Order: sequence, then C-alpha cells, then structure tokens
Amino acid sequence: MNKSYVFLFPGQGSQSVGMCKELYDSYGVIQSTFEEASDTLDFSMEELVFQGPLDRLTQTQNTQPAILTVEVAIARLLEEQGISPLITAGHSLGEYACLVIAKAMSFSDALTVVRKRGQLMQNAVALGEGTMAAVLGEEDECIEDVCKEISRSGHIVEPANYNCPGQLVISGHTKAVQEACEILKERGAKRCIPLQVSAPFHSSLLRPCGEDLAEELEKIDICNLSTPYVSNIDAHVVHQPESIQMRLSQQVWKPVLWKQSLERLIASYPEANYLEVGPGNVGGGHLKKVSKHHIAYRTDHPDLISKLT
Repeated sequence: MNKSYVFLFPGQGSQSVGMCKELYDSYGVIQSTFEEASDTLDFSMEELVFQGPLDRLTQTQNTQPAILTVEVAIARLLEEQGISPLITAGHSLGEYACLVIAKAMSFSDALTVVRKRGQLMQNAVALGEGTMAAVLGEEDECIEDVCKEISRSGHIVEPANYNCPGQLVISGHTKAVQEACEILKERGAKRCIPLQVSAPFHSSLLRPCGEDLAEELEKIDICNLSTPYVSNIDAHVVHQPESIQMRLSQQVWKPVLWKQSLERLIASYPEANYLEVGPGNVGGGHLKKVSKHHIAYRTDHPDLISKLT
C-alpha cells in the first residue's frame, strides 16, 4: 500500500463482547490505552469489553466509552506502525475518536464527555416513547417527505442517519416511526427494521440533551487540530477548533450525514487507502455502497494489521 490513508471510525452498534481482544493480547499500546480508560473512568474497561456481559456493554453510557477506547487504541497502534491519516471521519460517536487522534481533545476528556453523552442520550426521552428504524431500499427524498407528512400531526419522525444509498435510519416518537414504516413499505421500501435502541437518537427530541452536552463540553479544552476531519452535521471539513463544541452539541439531535461525508472524502481523496479503525466492518459496507471502487480495510485483528505494514 502507499502511504495515503483515510481513517473511518464507526459508531454505536459496532460493539461486541471480546472486541479487540487479539490486539490487546498482542500489543502494549492497546493495553496501555485500555489502562488509561480504566483509570479515567474508575472501572475496568478490560472487564467491560472482554467479559461484558452483553447487556452491560450495550448500555449507552458504557457502549460509548468502550467503542471510543477500542478506536483510539487501534489508531494509536496504526500510528505506532507508521500509518497516519490525511483526514478522518467518524459516525456519530466516532467523531470523538477523530478529535483525539487530531490532538484537539485529550483521550481522558473525550472518555469523560462520551460517558456523560451516553447518560444524557439514555435519559433524554422516557423509555418506550422514542425509537429508531432503518429503512432499506427507498429514495431519501421519499423518506423525507413521509417524515414531514407525519410530523405535521405533532408526533415527530425525522431522518437520523444517512448511512449510504438505500439505507436511511429514521428516529422520533415510537408511534410516528411505526406509522412511517407502514407508509414507506406501502410505497415500495424493501424493509423497515426496528432498531434495538433506548431513545430516538439524532432527532430533534434530543435537542435538550444537546444543550446539556454543550455545558459539559465547555468544561474541557478543545485545541488546534493536527489532522482535519469531516463533520457529521454538514459533511464539511473541519480544520479549526472554534466550531467544534457547537458541532458536537448539535450532533446528538441533528441527522448524521455519513453518506455525504463519504462522498466528500472520495471526491477529495479518490486514491487514498480507507481504513475502518474500530470493531467490525459496518463503515466499510457503507463505503462500498457509496463507491463500488473503494474498500475500507479492517484493522481489528493482528493479521489485518500485519497486512498493512
């Protein structure tokens, strides 16, 4: 491979018990990153990630710092191996890994913020009142129109994650999401898959959560970036720290423009090597649907790391 890289950091939903264990057993930098996370949060990150159980790992306030730890650990390993990114992008939670790697935010501050972020998101809406669903095989414009149509009644349903062509996640009041799914299936959507989430993430129902998060972000230092990243809320490349606090606070209640972010990266860096820095290959699947000519290489096992170096 040449030395031109783009790092893609996945978001919540990529977690699994035991993720990154082979890397942890093989590399000191992975172990030291986990230790730093444990010291910062005052619980054993190794125990949470490697032993679970799954229901504990999938609690939002635990999932978010766990995935961030894995992503930062792998990114540090890659940089130790001489692999550094020209630019990065992260899906929702993954944006915090972008900032840590760019030295705009310390790892310990990012851990503290994302744990609080998870708690705020978990508690933003009463359990059962909000949900999300993935709509497959329908045009974005049709989904947007249906959401607007239903939301006029006062029950909110909105686009939440523009993941890739043919996959858009909607979010909002449970009844409104269910109604949107019924209408969209009647209009030709291939599938509408309810997501096992505890709140309507990336919808305007979480705007108060974003305001609370802004207060947490004011407590930490955000510094100059050593590496630019593509922002979720508008798919713009961010070079300066001034707008980052606003972007992160709005990110929890505005849609994730992931498809648009990948399109911007491909247009600007068509010859780069794309690496999925974190557990699994969800982001790689999205990239492939945006451009059949691009692959995101996985990095979550020692054998995969050795192929890159």
